[in-house]
Amino acid sequence: MKLTNILSGIPFYETASSLEDIDIQNIEIDSRNVKSGSLFVCIDGFTVDGHNYVHQAIANGAAAILTQKTVTSSVPVVTVSDTSRALAMIAVNFYNNPTNKIPLIGVTGTNGKTTVSYLLETIFKQNKKKTGVIGTIRMQIGENTYPINNTTPNSLWLQKSFQQMLDQNVEQAIMEVSSHALDIGRVYGCDYDVAVFTNLSQDHLDYHKNIDDYLRAKSLLFAQLGNTYKEGDPKFAVINEDEPSSTYIKKSTAQHVITYGCQNKAQVMAEDIKLDAKGTFFRLKTPVGTVSITSRLIGMFNVYNMLAASTAAMAWDVPLHVIKHALERIPGVDGRFEAVTSDQSYAVIVDYAHTPDSLENVLQTVKGFARKQVHVVVGCGGNRDRTKRPLMAGIALKYADHVIFTSDNPRSEDPQAILDDMTAGLERSREQYEVIVDREKAICQAIEHAQAEDVVLIAGKGHETYQQIGHVKYDFDDRKIARKAIQAKEK
Repeated sequence: MKLTNILSGIPFYETASSLEDIDIQNIEIDSRNVKSGSLFVCIDGFTVDGHNYVHQAIANGAAAILTQKTVTSSVPVVTVSDTSRALAMIAVNFYNNPTNKIPLIGVTGTNGKTTVSYLLETIFKQNKKKTGVIGTIRMQIGENTYPINNTTPNSLWLQKSFQQMLDQNVEQAIMEVSSHALDIGRVYGCDYDVAVFTNLSQDHLDYHKNIDDYLRAKSLLFAQLGNTYKEGDPKFAVINEDEPSSTYIKKSTAQHVITYGCQNKAQVMAEDIKLDAKGTFFRLKTPVGTVSITSRLIGMFNVYNMLAASTAAMAWDVPLHVIKHALERIPGVDGRFEAVTSDQSYAVIVDYAHTPDSLENVLQTVKGFARKQVHVVVGCGGNRDRTKRPLMAGIALKYADHVIFTSDNPRSEDPQAILDDMTAGLERSREQYEVIVDREKAICQAIEHAQAEDVVLIAGKGHETYQQIGHVKYDFDDRKIARKAIQAKEK
């Protein structure tokens, strides 16, 4: 594509060179990936400034440079006021605005994003639609899985991926949308048709100034649904009516609002809810009819997840009987309240719960069916919100009989310092908890303590298959470690 066509979405830019005859083969923000014919976009990121790698990009074959700072270059340079914003605009141009051609659902909230996305994927597959999903765990296009690094990747990667979905005839795209991505503009250029709000509780306060700023960032997804109405192209905001912050989210959008809930009156509701250790039953009451749902997903939080997914699917005219069939056939979600079984007489559950609210939700569910003692293995991530550490510890002690505080992903922090933050000021007896820095040893210890009909909850990492210590990610899967410990104990 001609560089002038790629830049056509940018109203003002400066250049000292003629751009008419420059052909661009691809766009890159990592100089190591640049090849002949690339446009290299200099992004001033959190840890790396792309402006420092212009010469490497040119050496690798860059045909032109897009920058917001003064650089020395032997190839044409285009200067804009903000390369991050410009990246989204040129990515949309280069990949021919793919989300204008494919229906897109965005899911945001503190907890439940991955589960709701997975439920939606299952519902649309049940409705005979080929799906594409971008989320915490992976990117999925049809039956093909691709690795992913961030909950919501950068705007260039997104547009390229949506074009890949179109090339593979995807009929419905679904993505998790993080507050970070919304705040720094990673999703600029994405044309959402449905935005889903799950809930809001304390998280990411290492990044956001306070909970109000966190909510503001979440609300951007709903504001970005647009301010106009196009016949034949409706847009919907799907909002949890039981969430106190739902009023703010509603005020953030000009589009159609559809509410769901269990307590406050909503358009889509779960009634006659029955929960036990084997699953969940409720009546799904909607404006277009009522159906009963018997699901293998466990816990009240999963009732809300199923409501969110059902409401979003209904907005897209998926029949109720299809939604029912899809919800009833789902065995579970990777790393979300996932049972680790090896014929043992006690339960072992791995869950991604890494916020105070999500940990409390999971432990309330466990307490609802635990016949005897509850053991919890939990830690907190390094280089993240420190204020939630004592909250997580307090919640673990409130619901569990035996708690082991351990490392999560310490990153560049001292693991012991993180645990000191968690346990500082605990009023409970020291006999109720212990501290084991080594996560594998902590998991093994909890399983060794477990007796018949006890429950062991291993919280915080869920689906993750690594543990990040410093800047290195080591192979580590809670489920594999737990299964190995169970088998060793049974022998």
